[in-house]
Amino acid sequence: MSKGSKLYTKAKKIILGGNMLLSKRPEMTLPGGKWPTYYSKAKNLFGWDLNNKKYLDMMMFVGQNILGYANSKIDNFVASSAKKGNMTSLNCSEEVLLAEKLLKLHPWSGMAKFARSGGEANAMSIRIARAATGRDHVAICGYHGWHDWYLSVNLKGKEKLKNHLLPGLTPDGVPSRLKGTAHPFEYGDIKKLNKIANKYKLAAIKMEVGRGSLPNKRFLKKVRDLATRKKIVLIFDECTSGFRRNLGGMHMTQKIYPDLCMFGKALGNGYAISAVIGRKNIMKKANGSFISSTFWTERVGYLAALKTLETMNKEKSWKKIVQYGNYLNSEWKKLAFKYKLKMDISGIESITSFNFESKNNLKYKTFISQEMLKKGVLASNTVFLTVFHNKKVIDEYIKKLDPIFSKIKKFETVNKNYKFLDGPVCHTSFKRLNDD
Repeated sequence: MSKGSKLYTKAKKIILGGNMLLSKRPEMTLPGGKWPTYYSKAKNLFGWDLNNKKYLDMMMFVGQNILGYANSKIDNFVASSAKKGNMTSLNCSEEVLLAEKLLKLHPWSGMAKFARSGGEANAMSIRIARAATGRDHVAICGYHGWHDWYLSVNLKGKEKLKNHLLPGLTPDGVPSRLKGTAHPFEYGDIKKLNKIANKYKLAAIKMEVGRGSLPNKRFLKKVRDLATRKKIVLIFDECTSGFRRNLGGMHMTQKIYPDLCMFGKALGNGYAISAVIGRKNIMKKANGSFISSTFWTERVGYLAALKTLETMNKEKSWKKIVQYGNYLNSEWKKLAFKYKLKMDISGIESITSFNFESKNNLKYKTFISQEMLKKGVLASNTVFLTVFHNKKVIDEYIKKLDPIFSKIKKFETVNKNYKFLDGPVCHTSFKRLNDD
């Protein structure tokens, strides 16, 4: 057993959930003690485990490093500035500079407020919308964090969020009186959204602009018109999609503008920073609501975001990752065609996934992680593209993936009962991991 596996065995006994992020649990990728789990260092596209083994990272969970791991421009800027002091009795001026930059990128907005995670920003936006409207109910589409307001959807049935987050989430600890205050709808289903809006007085419609697929401008316009007509605060969650098709929110490419918008993940290229921007008339109505936190005033997050935006703009990073994503998708399709495998590809260009049209899809997903790990590659069925995922890297990845697809074809057609996994199948739902 590796050092990482041994450490994770200990972690599950003393850390709730084993770690701080569900998608980084080894069980979500490669269970059975095979996954390296922990890193000792990282640079660009590579990570080193606790045994100092080097891996090419073709996953880049969860999309926070568009400019690669340990980007020297950002790290050096943060380090040199942070040495001057990170938190004092006074505020850091970089907070104002970051607000100015984000508002300039989004002329429809007039005010900003910052936090340190996407979940915090999402919770903050709901508070602001409720404060601005005096209403309680919200309609939601997509994934928006772990807070009570969101998980309350599952008070009406634990699988209500199945298509928005993942199955298996129980609303343990969520106040029962929140039942029926959050109402899910599927992306593109304007009839369902209209039904919700006609039945309840909504404070907000909260949705991702595009994740599983590219934005649907026609649908977004209908949502915008509905929100305007009924004086509902329209909130776009761009914590994941932001900065991946342009410098700013993906909604700007569609010319459909929300009332509030959140950013996280890539905004700090690995440093903790998130933002809520919005129309001034709505943001100002939340002045009377207490929204405050000690470490929202630390300096490092703002420094990282400012340098990240500057570097993205200079490198035109969004153009590169869209180009690389399109190339990767075309190479996946070639592999599927070569081995006559039925496979679906989804997502936006730079956040792309594939799934086999087979009852064994999860087994094959696990098998890919298992076999690619043996080749020194961290891989699953999803890739968050970075500026370092160029054609050369993708070609190397595809070369290593090819024989694995060949074996999957044999498993699917000839050796259907062949045991090809060294351990359990990866998880697809939320499961309790800690020992009693």
